[in-house]
Amino acid sequence: MTTRREAVHDTLRRNEGFRSAQDVYAEMRLHGAKIGLTTVYRALQALADNGQVDVLRTDDGESVYRACASDVHHHHLVCRKCGRTVEVAGPAVERWAEAVGREHGFTEITHTVEVFGTCASCSPSVPSSG
Repeated sequence: MTTRREAVHDTLRRNEGFRSAQDVYAEMRLHGAKIGLTTVYRALQALADNGQVDVLRTDDGESVYRACASDVHHHHLVCRKCGRTVEVAGPAVERWAEAVGREHGFTEITHTVEVFGTCASCSPSVPSSG
C-alpha cells in the first residue's frame, strides 16, 4: 500500500462514521498532509476495491467512506442523524439475494444492503404511559 493510501486509510480508521472524500481531504490538510483531493479520491477507490473501506451513497448521491471493521461480507445499520454505523451480518439477505438471482437466471450474484434508522442516542425519549 502506498504511503498516501495508508494515510487516507488511517484518517478513516480514526473516525467511526462514514465520511466524504472532501471531509477526509480537509482533515488530512488540517493535520499538515501534503495531498491533493484527486489523490484522496484515487486512494479511497483503491481501498474500496480492495475491500478495506465500505462505500455508501447518500440520499443526494454522494459517496461516503468508512474503514471496515470486518474483513467478511457484511451490511450496515446507519443512523440518519449522527451517522453511527453498526456492521451486521445478514444470512437471510444472503439467501434471498442468491435465490432471486437464480430465479431469474443470474449468476455471480453480489449485493449491497444498507439499513437506515435513528440510533437510541438520537431518538427522542418516549414518555412512559402510566
